[in-house]
Amino acid sequence: MLENFIMRAAVAGIGITLIAGPLGCFIVWRRMAYFGDTLAHAGLSGVVLGFLLGTSPTIGIVITCVTISLLLFILQRQQRVPTDTLLGILSHSALAVGLIAISLMTTVRIDLMGYLFGDILAVTLVDIIWIYTGAAVLLVTLIYIWKPLIALTVNKDIAIAEGVHGTRTQLIFMVLIALTVAIAMKIVGILLVTALLIIPAATSRRFASTPESMAIGAVTFGASAVLAGLFISLHLDTPSGPSIVVAAAVFFALSLVIGATLKSSDR
Repeated sequence: MLENFIMRAAVAGIGITLIAGPLGCFIVWRRMAYFGDTLAHAGLSGVVLGFLLGTSPTIGIVITCVTISLLLFILQRQQRVPTDTLLGILSHSALAVGLIAISLMTTVRIDLMGYLFGDILAVTLVDIIWIYTGAAVLLVTLIYIWKPLIALTVNKDIAIAEGVHGTRTQLIFMVLIALTVAIAMKIVGILLVTALLIIPAATSRRFASTPESMAIGAVTFGASAVLAGLFISLHLDTPSGPSIVVAAAVFFALSLVIGATLKSSDR
């Protein structure tokens, strides 16, 4: 029985990294970490929405995250309020609304800690199917927009001049982030989900020579962090989500040391 839930947790975590790794590369390149945080915080309101609709909280999270991403996409077109200010307002407002709404739902018991920090050890076969189906669809979509998105990331004006559909590509990319955040919340929780997107990609960046190699490296480091985090969690009896993030952070710290050592040896 012990081996079964460990295997399910490992398989689920690796499934998340298949899409979180490549997508996280673009988040790092485009400096959109705060956007991921905003969607993650909005996820708590999504949990409430799921209960109000009488459906799965995951469905509520998906609806909320996609709605917030579309709202941000529209609001970014105005010039009066800077994007980072908008993100800050939406991020903290969404989190506060979610917490207030949960406190008012006296007839429903909600595992707040589970949603905030995740519970990968409790994933079921249905969760795994959901994760891999979602990851497959998102990964195929990301591959479809890969080249135009890279072009927009390198130089937006030149990419649009060469015929890249900037608005459509940007919109698809933001929705992909929203759906990935919604799927990954089961693993590391609302407060830590952005770390799973950013840290493995940032680690891979130290060793990659091409965008594709960075994406593959991000998946590898992410999967390694999941396995290492589960090992830490089981042997030290620590929360699984934070343990995965700590493992990813350790890999990143090691990459800085190794990168500095290699640079010194090249001189």
